[in-house]
Amino acid sequence: MSAAVDERDRVLALLKRFGWNSTSFQVLEPGFHYWFDGDDACVGYVDTGHAWVVAGPPITAPDRVAETCSRFLAAAAEAGRRVSCFGTEARFTELTGWPALRIGDQPIWAPDDWSAVVKQSRSLREQLRRARAKGVVVRELKVGELAPAHPTRIRIDALIERWLATRPIAPMGFLVQIDPFTFPEERRYFVAEREGHIVAFLGIIPIYARRGWFFEDFLRDPDAPNGTIELLVDAGMRAAADAQVGIVTLGLVPLAGEVSTWLRAARRLGRSFYDFDGLRAFKAKFKPRAWDPIYLSYPSGRNSVRAVADTLTAFAHGGLLRFGLETFLRGPAIIVRLLSVLLVVWTVLLALPASAHYFPAPACQWGWVGFDVVLAVALFALAHRWRQPLADIVATVVTLDAAVTIVQAIAFDFPHRRGVVDILVIVVAMLAPSVAALLLWNARAHHAMAEHE
Repeated sequence: MSAAVDERDRVLALLKRFGWNSTSFQVLEPGFHYWFDGDDACVGYVDTGHAWVVAGPPITAPDRVAETCSRFLAAAAEAGRRVSCFGTEARFTELTGWPALRIGDQPIWAPDDWSAVVKQSRSLREQLRRARAKGVVVRELKVGELAPAHPTRIRIDALIERWLATRPIAPMGFLVQIDPFTFPEERRYFVAEREGHIVAFLGIIPIYARRGWFFEDFLRDPDAPNGTIELLVDAGMRAAADAQVGIVTLGLVPLAGEVSTWLRAARRLGRSFYDFDGLRAFKAKFKPRAWDPIYLSYPSGRNSVRAVADTLTAFAHGGLLRFGLETFLRGPAIIVRLLSVLLVVWTVLLALPASAHYFPAPACQWGWVGFDVVLAVALFALAHRWRQPLADIVATVVTLDAAVTIVQAIAFDFPHRRGVVDILVIVVAMLAPSVAALLLWNARAHHAMAEHE
């Protein structure tokens, strides 16, 4: 047995005794380091290179939490690392006195209430009916089906790849990575099948110390019928009730609830990448019994902004710049929106009298201006709602634009240049549509893969 496996077995044993936080089981997934304080306390964290970002509170008895935190802080300081704890709940602040920044809410259900929830919600019953009418059937998986070479596991792995391809942001780490097969015997799994194909998946992890379940992973095929996820939730809730589970959560809704002003601003700015409001609405329609606030906690005297930056770095696999670039290249909506804005600015500049000498004749100048106006309208329409046929047309037109621009630059603009400024303008004129074409074709291919794989 490797040291890493033995270490995780130790963590699992502690989780079964003290795993109270809803995300506590997730520290067993890849990427985590473990710091042990004797035989009855452990901290699961990610090392970003500058900080140790902890997943929730220490895994220990309540009366040991504050002491364990103090010793962990000392170990981090010796290693030259800052510390923050992401995903803590109210009792952590009560036990430690650490400052806490509210980062969102998580919904809580009592499984025994579920039958009444379904009975009282006509819209939920209709979604369940629609999925069943389309031939969707939910079943619980056996652990043996999760072996790497098993056909069911192969189909789930393919579903994970298709699901990841639909995300507007690059794959993330820390507490939102997709790795549902660690210690499978401790988990519960449900799949939704239609005509022999797996169209959705639900992975459930335990919250040992609260006799609870966390519905961790919801994965849906792009062509799954409406109501498929609702069927999975229904199956999971009824299984929880049968198992006499005390609570169920569907996990954090980030930036929901009474968060600070600057986090609300971040929610508005981030809507192109992540549908915060849609996620809350989705979870709210299942009528949770309560919404519990979730916090980012950090030691006294430390800065909340720095703690947020460290946590984002943990989610970004340690590289915010790389993560941002990957997200930019995969997200059609944000790329097209940016190209639309840049094209409007460029078109205004083309229309200025000072730009006339870049064209063989006034008709050529105004022809380009008119062309760019039409193209900008098409880009804005594509940014508003992605349609594959329109994407194909726009990408093709921009590619032709790049080719014609290069021909004009070689045949007319460079021979008539007046100085260094003209050279820079001509180079930008050639590069801009070429780069835009590459971005559009990349976005188009990514979106097509998400729809059809």
